[in-house]
Amino acid sequence: MTDILIENGHVVTLDPARRVLEPGWVLIRGDRIAAVGGPEVAQQAAPDAERIDARRKAVLPGLIDCHGHAGHALTKNLGGGKGDGWVDACIHLYTVGSDRRFWEAEARLASLERLKAGVTTAVSFFGGGSDVIRNDAPDYALAYGDAVGESGTRCFIALGPNRHPFPHRFVRGEDGAERLTDENTEFATVETVLTGGQGKHDGRVNYILSSPLWSPTRGVGVPDYPVLKAFFERVMDLRSRIGCLFTQDGHHKDSISFGADLGTLGPWSLFSHAVDLTGKDLDLAEEAGLTLAHNPSAVMSIVGRCPAPEAMARGINVAISSDAGSPDRSYDLFRHMIQAQHYHRRHFRDPDVLPGGKALEMTTIDAAKGLHRQDDLGSLEPGKKADVILVDLMKPHMVPLNHVVSRLTSYANAGDVDTVIVDGVVRMRGRKVLGVDETAVLEEAIDVAERVFRDQGLEPYLEMPEGFWGDPRVSADR
Repeated sequence: MTDILIENGHVVTLDPARRVLEPGWVLIRGDRIAAVGGPEVAQQAAPDAERIDARRKAVLPGLIDCHGHAGHALTKNLGGGKGDGWVDACIHLYTVGSDRRFWEAEARLASLERLKAGVTTAVSFFGGGSDVIRNDAPDYALAYGDAVGESGTRCFIALGPNRHPFPHRFVRGEDGAERLTDENTEFATVETVLTGGQGKHDGRVNYILSSPLWSPTRGVGVPDYPVLKAFFERVMDLRSRIGCLFTQDGHHKDSISFGADLGTLGPWSLFSHAVDLTGKDLDLAEEAGLTLAHNPSAVMSIVGRCPAPEAMARGINVAISSDAGSPDRSYDLFRHMIQAQHYHRRHFRDPDVLPGGKALEMTTIDAAKGLHRQDDLGSLEPGKKADVILVDLMKPHMVPLNHVVSRLTSYANAGDVDTVIVDGVVRMRGRKVLGVDETAVLEEAIDVAERVFRDQGLEPYLEMPEGFWGDPRVSADR
């Protein structure tokens, strides 16, 4: 593997001193950062290194997305933007309408979008739509991980049992075979994947444990408490034996408090959304040392509010995340940083809330802490993994070249990412992805989406809902 010397850039290190080196340089040896310096430090000798001129480019660690959903890259705008129709379509696709090709095509598409947005590490909840997980057999989740691995990015794929009551009905898209899963079957599938899928593709693809979230205020059926308690004892036993992270989607008022009774809180917990939390919820989150994945562009952040600034003021770790590419979002974390800043400033009516530096921390070093990978990822420091991105500053919306961090967190977008390096390997240069046929990925995604929508009778979900044009609100009726 050739050494790489990135030089002449605006280097945003995210190191403990939060140094911004202008001009600065980063030396990569193998899959690690060997040295970082500015004009006051002589460049280390690297006569045979590949040199990358980062003049008028920002150099920063790869962005980290702590919460997304596998499958969602292919369900954009199903339901015409109406959340209820979109959820229904997702549940159908993820349980009875998908085959291996669906999951592989979606993985390649999502990975490509992330890569081109400078997102080098992501969490993908393996399903969605009322927490539905495709877990009737191990091959779907394992195939998904292999397809992600082709892109060269990092991914933590979250898999777990579905909610009560059992059984759950699945249909294999390959042959139409129907299967009803009980609790034992689903736990067996999950354990097979979590034990057999770790560290694939040079350690870039790993699996973590998820479970459905229950609380009395969620609006879904809650089984008898003894049944629920036994279920989560089994979940937590599996997590402990595997030694992996644990994630839940959709936390809200009282759900963290309820989870404490079920044993789901710990420093290994990664909880998404976290809207309308109570003081008790925050007390317990602080005590447990868990991480919140804040999704400012998600529907849950419209119907409720994540108290991210208040949580961080208590010392709770919070990461800005995407919630994936559906129904109306993208994997562009620059977009979500800007959204988060405006979201909380409007709430407090204070333009000084959530400064740009903090927003960038929430998509780099804070996100790395949430994944327990802060010793390897999230900043440009010697010894860490060589996950580095270059952002083009020579754009009308990025000039003049002052206060580079504010430029990145207030003006940049995914299309400004010029170069992406993961594990010391250049994966994109000059917006051209290397080692992946972009056109083939896009054509496959189009073909698979059209086929499954047609075969599963989902064409009505592609129609514009009543009130889409002219009215200030989409009609409640389709």
